[in-house]
Amino acid sequence: MCGIIGYVGSREAKPLLLGGLERLEYRGYDSAGLGLLEDDGLEFVRAVGNLDNLKAAAGPNGSETTTGVGHTRWATHGRVSEENAHPLCGCEEGEIALVLNGIVENFRELKDALVEDGHEFTSETDAEVVAHLIERHYHGDLAEAVRTVYELLEGHFAFVVSHRKHPGLLVGARLQCPLVVGVGEGEMFLASSIAAFQRETTRVQLIEDGEIVSLTPDGATFATVDGERRDRDEMEVDWDDESAERHGFETFMLKEIYEQPAAVGRTIEEHTTDAGIELAGLTADDLVDVRRVLILACGTAYHACVVGRYAIEEWARVPCEFDVASEWRYRNPVLEEGTLVIGISQSGETRDTVHAVRLARELGARTAAITNLQGTQITREVDDVLFTKAGMEMGVAATKTFTSQVTLLLLLALKLAEVKDSMPAAERAELLEELRGLPRKMEAFLDGRHPIEEIASRHYDEDFFLYLGRHIGLPICLEGALKLKEISYIPTEAYSAGEMKHGPIALLAEDTPVVVVATDGNVYDKIVSNIQEVRARGAQVIAVATDGNEDIQHHADDVIYVPRTSPFLQAPLAVMPLQLLAYRIARLRGLNVDQPRNLAKTVTVE
Repeated sequence: MCGIIGYVGSREAKPLLLGGLERLEYRGYDSAGLGLLEDDGLEFVRAVGNLDNLKAAAGPNGSETTTGVGHTRWATHGRVSEENAHPLCGCEEGEIALVLNGIVENFRELKDALVEDGHEFTSETDAEVVAHLIERHYHGDLAEAVRTVYELLEGHFAFVVSHRKHPGLLVGARLQCPLVVGVGEGEMFLASSIAAFQRETTRVQLIEDGEIVSLTPDGATFATVDGERRDRDEMEVDWDDESAERHGFETFMLKEIYEQPAAVGRTIEEHTTDAGIELAGLTADDLVDVRRVLILACGTAYHACVVGRYAIEEWARVPCEFDVASEWRYRNPVLEEGTLVIGISQSGETRDTVHAVRLARELGARTAAITNLQGTQITREVDDVLFTKAGMEMGVAATKTFTSQVTLLLLLALKLAEVKDSMPAAERAELLEELRGLPRKMEAFLDGRHPIEEIASRHYDEDFFLYLGRHIGLPICLEGALKLKEISYIPTEAYSAGEMKHGPIALLAEDTPVVVVATDGNVYDKIVSNIQEVRARGAQVIAVATDGNEDIQHHADDVIYVPRTSPFLQAPLAVMPLQLLAYRIARLRGLNVDQPRNLAKTVTVE
């Protein structure tokens, strides 16, 4: 949830660090800071609030130092304050600068021992313990001090440290939290996300848990905590820098909503050929013995799981379950032979999902990941990886990664149907052709005229929304309601429409806005009945329906139409009007949709 950036090279570090922190803002934070290794020691600048406050504190004056670290902090241990902002130091100000993400679980006992030894603390953070420990164990070799301290720590964390006596050196380590090396020409970066240095280089090296990495301008040295040297290959990241620019859109979220046709198109292209569907890493031989599929995720990715279940069971006739990763991993789960466990995480670092697939693998299941980012933790925990091709998503509220995840699950369902021979070849071919046509239909919707602005202007000041859907419409309602909650802060509930009479109908009052996904399908008549029950209570119905359906106009107060396609392929289309409705409502309320309060893009803590 926090952001780390470190630089060592020949250029001035300050603007590079500030630029890197800007590109990590999407992860969420409440304070920020810099540690610059000047001639007379380390100098710190810290500020509470957004990055503009740090820039103001740092001032326009230039700094010629070429070594430094930067950090954006999301408060866990200790309130939001300058004292608790990173970088942190030991007792000697100016000797050590440490930035840390994650949680040190045994910090209290370590801190007690340090206090007894005479160390004085200036913050309420668990991270400051690490700075004092490095200070205590430093005897001229910074990497050796980090190795010693690493073995004392419990929890999940990543940290980078710089020392006054070692200009041109950064040392870092990680345990179940992201940290990656960026390789430049005569310069090196160390960051919690590739996004931090992507403008400068797309060459990266990955750091494994239990490794200590030492960076100089000439390169990175990797070693285990036992001192054994390790070699690390470079890899090229295939993102371009365009993802981190708004290009005329008022926000990143709006830009990413409009990027969905291209993201879905790239995802389809990545996993198909002229011969059909080819899932890298999951071949027909891998899938033939699959008897059950379990999909695990959190947040928006969990809603993609629900869509996947409907398609896999309908097309492949393979039992499929979905679960919240944070619950499943603590349930003493039962996995029978032939189960394929899939973890979905846009960042690849979602702690609960990473731990869930690790547990599934330990229990003997074949595991796969669906993620948007190369080299992330989840890719190291599974047997196979399927990449979405959404590009970098800067907005905290997921949009294009969701539709890309859904698309990839639909491709997997079709591939399973082929392997299991559960559907006629002609029908599979027709569905694949329709799937390939989804980007054009998504683009057509975005280019069309819809009453979303008018609907938003009438309902943006409501204090409650209800979302209802059935079958494939249910996960779309769940996702649409989450978007509204995330960026507009309006209390919102989403239910299966068939469950409405079992309690949620009590929430309805005169003029309560009720959003209903009523696209064509085998439950359309049921949805209409549910709408009639809603309207009988005086609620205002906003329906998402399929082009050409004039009947729905007799049952809803407002209708937003999406292009016609196969019922199981409607999810990526039907979610877009709900994304735009949430977006317009939030903007009318004057809110920052790219950085909603209390939220972070990457959830690396439980």
